[in-house]
Amino acid sequence: MSDGYPQAPSVGLPGRVSIQAPGNPHDEQSSAHPHHPKLQHHFDDMGQQAEASTLGMWVFLVTEIMFFGGLFLAYLVYRTQNPMAFQEASAHLSWKLGAFNTAVLIFSSLTMALAVRSAQTSESRGTQVFWLVTTMILGATFLGVKVIEYSEKFAHNNVPGPNFVWDGQYPAGAEIFYSLYFCMTGLHALHMVIGLGIMTVIAIMAWRRQFNTEYFTPVEITGLYWHFVDIVWIFLFPLLYLIGRHYGGH
Repeated sequence: MSDGYPQAPSVGLPGRVSIQAPGNPHDEQSSAHPHHPKLQHHFDDMGQQAEASTLGMWVFLVTEIMFFGGLFLAYLVYRTQNPMAFQEASAHLSWKLGAFNTAVLIFSSLTMALAVRSAQTSESRGTQVFWLVTTMILGATFLGVKVIEYSEKFAHNNVPGPNFVWDGQYPAGAEIFYSLYFCMTGLHALHMVIGLGIMTVIAIMAWRRQFNTEYFTPVEITGLYWHFVDIVWIFLFPLLYLIGRHYGGH
């Protein structure tokens, strides 16, 4: 019996319009393609997630390039103003230790690349952890050498400040050089310490078998960061260690 109001259609009755809730396209995709446990909810698939993560790391590295670029610019300006002082001060750095550290970091880039490759190809967790730990050992070796270098400078009072001592011809310029030396190499060492911390987490994840052909993005973006830190040192080594060789440095 009608009371003057439109009647709601009955669901499923003959001659009536069936009302159905609108379907969710993501549900259909999920049924066709099982949801990966590492896929975050705001990404459509693993490929999109990997691309976004890699782009984010590259954006971060661009800011790091600008950061170190400012330090390199400061170095260029002060070296132009004090060329002889910078050469004299540089001659007191051990180029042999610097060259050794350069070789260590270059080799660590190789082992990091092999770690990424082992994750991409779903190699055993032992292989993945081996390359990651080897990279960490090389990074720790680099930092150990820097401790030796820093200890020598502290022992000879070559640290800028009120107790700075310099027996050469250009004490003022030498203090500027060592200010830049400790600033640039210290910040680089800090980046390496951070990298070792990240690598520890990645190695634990690898030991838990979390990386394979479908999911290896954390290892890949960590590798990008590590390669960047290595490249920074490739520029620091000649600028700081090799400009005063004709002074007969160590």
